[in-house]
Amino acid sequence: MKRPYENLEKRKVTGGRRRASRGRRRYEKDMYPMETTVGEHEVKIRRVRGGGIKVSLVSDQFANVIVDRRTGQSKRVKITRVIANPADRDYERRGVLTRGSIIETEVGRATVTSRPSQDGVVNAVLTEGK
Repeated sequence: MKRPYENLEKRKVTGGRRRASRGRRRYEKDMYPMETTVGEHEVKIRRVRGGGIKVSLVSDQFANVIVDRRTGQSKRVKITRVIANPADRDYERRGVLTRGSIIETEVGRATVTSRPSQDGVVNAVLTEGK
């Protein structure tokens, strides 16, 4: 869906500047994505449309990893680094945690199953043990 505000700053076909007839509405306000990194635990609480809240994880050094899928046993382990991130190659270099990113932990490699920037927690499933 195209937001109405996006067309207010476009230029004319001739190249001339088009002046906005109004300002940006509250519901048109954009929110920058929270790019969760590995580091000291930090959380940001943001108000979203409808008056709800969203707990965004700015950075964290621990993850809840499901060690045994059969029993569902999980451990809180330290994240060493981000190995791969299929969402974006740049995220891989910068060490940004998103859903699907592969992380190295104390117990082995794990895949992130939660959305850290929207859930406020890093949950993962162990893929390779040490």
